[in-house]
Amino acid sequence: MHKFIISNTKYTKNTKKVILFNLQENCNEIIIKEGVYMIDEIIDFLFGLKMTIISAIFLVIAVIFMILGIDTPIYLNPAWGAVIISGIPMLLLALTRLIREKWISSALLIAIAMVASLLIGEIFAAGEVAWIMALGALLEDWTVERAKKGLRNLINLTPQTGRRIVDGKEEMISVDEIKIGDTLRILPGESVPVDGEIINGTSSLDQSIMTGESLPIDKDVGDEVFCGTMNLYGAIDIKATSLGENSSLQKLIDLVKAADEKQAPTQRIADKWATWLVPVALIIAIAAWLITGNIERGVTVLVVFCPCALILATPTAIMAAIGQATKYGVLIKSGEALETLGGLNTLVFDKTGTLTYGNLAVSDVISLKDDLDDMDVLKIVASCEKLSEHPLAKAIVNNAKELQVDIEEPSDFKMYPGKGVTCKNSYGQVYAGNSKFLSENNIDVNVDSELNQLKHEGKASIILALNGEIIGLIGLSDVIREDSKGMIQNLHELGTETILLTGDNTETADYFASQVGIGKVYGNLLPQEKLDWIEKLKSEGKKVCMIGDGVNDAPALKTADVSVAMGSVGSDVAIEAADIALLGDDIGKIPYLKKLSNSTLFTIKANIIISMTINALAIVCSVLGLLNPVTGAIVHNAGSCLVVLNAALLYDRKFDDSIKKIDTENVEHSHYHYHNDGEHSHSHEGIKIIDEIQTENGVKHMHSHKHALLRKSCETYHN
Repeated sequence: MHKFIISNTKYTKNTKKVILFNLQENCNEIIIKEGVYMIDEIIDFLFGLKMTIISAIFLVIAVIFMILGIDTPIYLNPAWGAVIISGIPMLLLALTRLIREKWISSALLIAIAMVASLLIGEIFAAGEVAWIMALGALLEDWTVERAKKGLRNLINLTPQTGRRIVDGKEEMISVDEIKIGDTLRILPGESVPVDGEIINGTSSLDQSIMTGESLPIDKDVGDEVFCGTMNLYGAIDIKATSLGENSSLQKLIDLVKAADEKQAPTQRIADKWATWLVPVALIIAIAAWLITGNIERGVTVLVVFCPCALILATPTAIMAAIGQATKYGVLIKSGEALETLGGLNTLVFDKTGTLTYGNLAVSDVISLKDDLDDMDVLKIVASCEKLSEHPLAKAIVNNAKELQVDIEEPSDFKMYPGKGVTCKNSYGQVYAGNSKFLSENNIDVNVDSELNQLKHEGKASIILALNGEIIGLIGLSDVIREDSKGMIQNLHELGTETILLTGDNTETADYFASQVGIGKVYGNLLPQEKLDWIEKLKSEGKKVCMIGDGVNDAPALKTADVSVAMGSVGSDVAIEAADIALLGDDIGKIPYLKKLSNSTLFTIKANIIISMTINALAIVCSVLGLLNPVTGAIVHNAGSCLVVLNAALLYDRKFDDSIKKIDTENVEHSHYHYHNDGEHSHSHEGIKIIDEIQTENGVKHMHSHKHALLRKSCETYHN
């Protein structure tokens, strides 16, 4: 008991009354909260596995008594054990929802059915209804726990200690003591305690917790390592670069914790249905009683009307699907995003960092002198660019190192920002830069055709001159992700339109789009213009998904119906704005996501249909007297458990194969083929053109048409 004392401060009489009143209100609020907490604890305990098993034992004993013909007084019926253990928490749950949340829930209808069964002396039916509801709750909890297993694994993988190197000596310290810049040693078999950069040693690391990929990743000096990943082979020393809540693993954990905070639309619909079913069930039950004169039939209607499946099946399916996606390195923040994804027909991509890696690399080394080969050209330019901090220079030097080119130390090095560099080496005076820079130094630039070709292919170029004469060109380009092309093709096969929105110039955008198979391209776009395009597509009635990685993509990501961010290289802003994150930047998982969403929606709708069908048949049978409260509870709740288990199977379902076609006689089928006439100047009856790409072989277009699965040939559609 707390003692509240008012000091000797001079308060008016009314003021003291107000203070005392507020203190009283606070005490009452504390008592109420403690009472609510106690009720929640009772519900959780009685709905637990152990108590549900004990409840089932009482029901089994009751069944044995009925089979053996053992007659007991009603107050000694073993089924009372199930009523008390499973029925009390359900009754408390229904009342707390009704009083606290003003929510007429499915638990209320079940409680009414249980009480009605008790009033007519059907103790076993009441216990059965209560127990099967508890079993359904357990099934849901089990599925949710399985779905959250990935999160627990992430949390458990967070290292608690690190091996710090100070003055050549090792010391084990808590991760909380690690500071940015500390040198840490990770031995084989140990987890990386913080994000860092390798400063000594080489090894292979298991990054599956971050990317979902099973293959180890080779790491060398200068490479990044991430908190929670496992060092497999050699010992490495790292410099700590990110700690605590800023580490990649902690950000991942926070992102997973945000999953399923929003209810899916279908889930909200199911809840609404369940709410309306309560008064409907009461009306039908009363009508059955009044018409037949048999109160047992009315009670049976209440029993079979319980909307367990409507409430349980949808959230279970959503959580199971989110859990499966997490296993494959895909984080879905909400059930709403997952559900929306299934109805999408248009996918919009950013280019840099999404379809490409976002890193420049040497793509072309062109020698223009007969006495110099490509490696000579690369050596000369790398030796001159060695001291430059420009991204193009770094890409050239890295490429030379990868090819084990012997890079010379330059002399008389000078850098001219925005233009190029000069130096001297064993070959002579070297100039490397753009055409304007070389012209300013009286060097004749006569390589327009080569430069135009590189530009057409979306590549940056550096012109190399030696002793006043052009000797070669270096082309640099962003590297297309290996799985981008296959991903686009898979999306087309699913009947999805693909569009590229990028800030790159149109010529570059067109080239990259042609490489991966995207037919519609819009370049030179600012962030606002990307957003405008998303809004325009939505205004045309299209369901749009945006996939991007950078800060400039955030507005478009927020505006799209659903959005996907590249989790590893993507900016924090983009990840925050998106509904889904690809942890390993594996863009090839986009078709998998669409298949998962489609399957989830199909499962939810099928479960609702199954539940409603079983309920409808059971109601008719109840009114006709074919079911009593006991058999009615068995029929209805067995159906509820069935749909929940069906939803739970989503967690382990495989999506390697194509989506099953329901209508085998009228199946939509899509693929590419060529027209060598140079343009698509004719039509195909009953065919929808999805994409068109200009190629060297003519116009390559993708269309969809329908035919029976048994007919393998599509030749009639290619005329």
